Amino acid sequence: MCLAIPARVVSIDKDDMATVALEGIRKPVSTALLEEVAVGDYVLVHVGYALHKLSEEEAERTLQLMAEAGVLAEELEDMAGEPAAGAGA
Repeated sequence: MCLAIPARVVSIDKDDMATVALEGIRKPVSTALLEEVAVGDYVLVHVGYALHKLSEEEAERTLQLMAEAGVLAEELEDMAGEPAAGAGA
């Protein structure tokens, strides 16, 4: 299963890229699909793309529900292993 997962933006990089963090995992993601992204924002991440901004409360609630459903650990493994969109291009 591969779901979009909330993560916090920890840095804004060049060329529509940012670094997000969740549970000790840092991942470069493309921000090309969003108009504005700032450090501290929460975004939904799916296959290396930030798809949507959301509030901290919504991100925490979503992560809690994912943990309760038993899918958070699997999604974190996927997040840690997937290549970033646009990386190496």
